[in-house]
Amino acid sequence: MPLLSGCFTLRYLAQAGAGQLSLLTSAKPLSRALADPKIDPHARSVLQWVPDMKAFGESRGLTATENYSRYTQLDRDAAVYVVQACPALELKPKLWSFPIVGTVPYLGFFDVKAARAYADTLAQEGLDIDVRGAAAYSTLGWFKDPVLSSMIGEGDSALGELADTVLHESTHATLYVKGQSAFDESLASFVGDKLARDWLALRFGEGSRQLTAYDADQSTWRERVQRLHRAYTALDAVYRGAASDGEKRTQKAALLAALKEDLHARRTFNNATLSGYRTYDTGGPAFDRLFDACGHDFPAVPGRGQEARVSGSPAGRFLAARRHTRP
Repeated sequence: MPLLSGCFTLRYLAQAGAGQLSLLTSAKPLSRALADPKIDPHARSVLQWVPDMKAFGESRGLTATENYSRYTQLDRDAAVYVVQACPALELKPKLWSFPIVGTVPYLGFFDVKAARAYADTLAQEGLDIDVRGAAAYSTLGWFKDPVLSSMIGEGDSALGELADTVLHESTHATLYVKGQSAFDESLASFVGDKLARDWLALRFGEGSRQLTAYDADQSTWRERVQRLHRAYTALDAVYRGAASDGEKRTQKAALLAALKEDLHARRTFNNATLSGYRTYDTGGPAFDRLFDACGHDFPAVPGRGQEARVSGSPAGRFLAARRHTRP
């Protein structure tokens, strides 16, 4: 696992610090944002529900924080731009190591040009590269994360999407296992998806347009994930096979072209793209089984950090099982 070193380390940390500072200094309390006529009316209609989303998550065991009590209007569509990399003939993501969070399979840049410039240096090493925008991220309790304009989507699904994001990131603030990105992200995705739907059903009803739109988006995403999973499995079999590197590259190109066509995607897929999907969306079935076994009881976590205390309750057993499961 490579350590960031030298001048790049300083530049990377400097841009991260400057970007985070910009988000914090431009944030305003939600109450002011809701009263600000310059804020888009649709955004205000969604923002008003954020305190209720947080309270709902806390009632289901997520740690209470001061996150999402302020709002930042961005001049871009993404909060950060994520860079991921993989060898050309192996589904093994490149890892970077940091003292606090441990190893991570991505780096985040606040400037898209900086992200692409760094991606270009990785591409020169023969790696597959993926650069994508992320609407939100968590500072794991180090700062008071604001709601970002990039977190608010369009249409009837906007409320569910924001609830999912707030609850996803709140899960990171509740439990984060150092150096286990796949576990952390899959857990947060599972909790965010489940609780967002529960919140919508409670507040608006099963037949509401908000819940119907959210369910439709989730169904579309699950179909996409299943197709990505099939591509990942097929590529992994190719890479582990006995064919020559040239033959593997030919098969890879055919599989990825079929994936792009099936998903009607504009972007080009590669190993880094598929490894990124694996980080966020591989734990769902396992977490579903554990959730069923524990009577659909979300855990109450009496503290944040990597080491949460576990009671003998069904909720506690669910938390214990999740903490020792790797997707």
